[in-house]
Amino acid sequence: MDLSNTNIGFSSPLFSILEDMLDFPEDQPEKSRNNPSRVYVRDAKAMAATPADVMEYPSAYVFIVDMPGIKAAEIKVQVEDDGVLVVSGERKRDKDNKEGGGGGSVKYVRMERRVGKFMRRFSLPENANKDAISAVCHDGVLTVKVEKLPPPEPKKPKTIEVKVA
Repeated sequence: MDLSNTNIGFSSPLFSILEDMLDFPEDQPEKSRNNPSRVYVRDAKAMAATPADVMEYPSAYVFIVDMPGIKAAEIKVQVEDDGVLVVSGERKRDKDNKEGGGGGSVKYVRMERRVGKFMRRFSLPENANKDAISAVCHDGVLTVKVEKLPPPEPKKPKTIEVKVA
C-alpha cells in the first residue's frame, strides 16, 4: 500500500486518536481538540471508581465512601443549593520513598491504586436536613451523616364556628 499520497497531518483525527493513546507528560499544556484529554479520562475513571454505600436509617441518611491514603484535611464535603451532597478531594502520588526504607526518589514498578482528583455527587432526598450534616474520616473511610427533618405534623381540620342568625 502506497501511503506517499495519503494526507495524514497533525490535524488529522487519526493523529489525535494516536496521540491520546500515547503517554505524554501531564505538565504539557492540553491541545485544543474534540477528544477528551488523558487527564480528564483518568479523573473520570477515578470518580466513577470511588466506592460508596448509602444507607437510610429512621432518623438519618449515612454515606460511606472509601478514601484510603487520603488525609481528612484533603477531603471536601459540601452541599450545593440544589440539594446535592458533593464529596471531593485528590489522591496524590508519593514523590519520595518513605515506606521502602531506601533514600532517594521512587520508581514505580507497578501502579494500581488510582491517583488524581475524585468526586462523588449524591442527590439528597426532600426530607434531608441540609443544616445537620456531619463528616468523620477514620482508617480511610469517610462517613457522612445527614439527619432527616422531622415528619410534618398532620394538619388538623379547621373547625368553623356556626353562628345563629
